[in-house]
Amino acid sequence: MERTRQQRCSGLDVHYEGRFTREEHIKRPVDFQKIFKTGKKVSINGAKLFFMLNDMEFNRIGFPLPRGYGNAVQRNRAKRCSRETYRFYKSHLNTGYDMLLLVYPGNDSFLSRCEQFKTLCQKAGLLKDSETL
Repeated sequence: MERTRQQRCSGLDVHYEGRFTREEHIKRPVDFQKIFKTGKKVSINGAKLFFMLNDMEFNRIGFPLPRGYGNAVQRNRAKRCSRETYRFYKSHLNTGYDMLLLVYPGNDSFLSRCEQFKTLCQKAGLLKDSETL
């Protein structure tokens, strides 16, 4: 059952659908290494986005964390926040990309993560052209 929700992020109403499905996860270390080595990179203060084409009809994303990123509670919170941010912007992204969202310790709030992800996607050209968020 597909659910639709509307939330408020950074003062903007964004309508998004669905879930973050299993096939959208990047899990294999080989896939992570391939994106790190051959993918393109954009960065801002506190986050980096690595991306490359994947020849699929959907996006896949992974959330690696740098070494020494706090304790387990902090790492899990950072990943949960990143997953929710991706789910929030998922319907506004061009499809067919593998992405890695690398975040650094610091501001792990949902609003700041939304701003970071939106800025990174704009710099990378991953947002749909007709969308203005």
